[in-house]
Amino acid sequence: MPASSLVALSPQPLYVQIKETLRTRILDGTYAPHSQMPSEHELCAMFDVSRITVRQALGDLQKEGLLFKLHGKGTFVSKPKAFQNVTSLQGFAEAMSSMGYEIANQLRHFRMVKANRHIASKLDVPEGASVAEIHRVRLLNREPVSLEITWVPEVLGKRLANADLATRDIFLILENDCGVPLGHADVSIDAILADDDIVDALRVEEGSPVLRIERTTHDAHGAPVDYEYLYFRGDAFQYRLRVDRAKSRARARTQPGSAR
Repeated sequence: MPASSLVALSPQPLYVQIKETLRTRILDGTYAPHSQMPSEHELCAMFDVSRITVRQALGDLQKEGLLFKLHGKGTFVSKPKAFQNVTSLQGFAEAMSSMGYEIANQLRHFRMVKANRHIASKLDVPEGASVAEIHRVRLLNREPVSLEITWVPEVLGKRLANADLATRDIFLILENDCGVPLGHADVSIDAILADDDIVDALRVEEGSPVLRIERTTHDAHGAPVDYEYLYFRGDAFQYRLRVDRAKSRARARTQPGSAR
């Protein structure tokens, strides 16, 4: 694709057009994960542009996490990360299936346990009350991506015991099989180092960074129905969200006499 074609396709700067072209080829598999990209010299010839223009395009793609450099060896394609929008209350399979990924679950444990003080407070049940504890590994395109540890009140746990947890999201089972309309979730996100259970479940090295999601899901009336920890491989998954500027501040700036 020579420079003249790039200009004809878009009014954007050449390096932006090259970046978009290379991004498309990375995402559609033309440049496979961990494969080496053409050299700067080859890209200059390919697009008939200067090395500075090519470097701008590659630099932006590197900042986006689509490329990485190895000193003395060249530029390589990163393994793309799956992502989920944290601003929408969806189950993992519900979100990933809509993006074309193949989803499977490994049910590791399902047992009834006594709620400790922390779990009891999250589910709004007495300490020592019986709750269901569910451990599942979520597979994305047959690779382990997350470990889920979920607790639900006993009455819902008995319903989940007979459900197909190997192929279905708990959210969909609660809504469709148990008749529980979901309302909202309280979510916190941090990073931890993988312990033995996570190493075994996700096939990562001990001490490697893992994204941890703590989530309490409530029904439409505000009652907690599901408390869980979700552990995601940091090299394979990311959460995304959109953050808007507070409208009250924007209005304040337009009020007469608001500026000081």
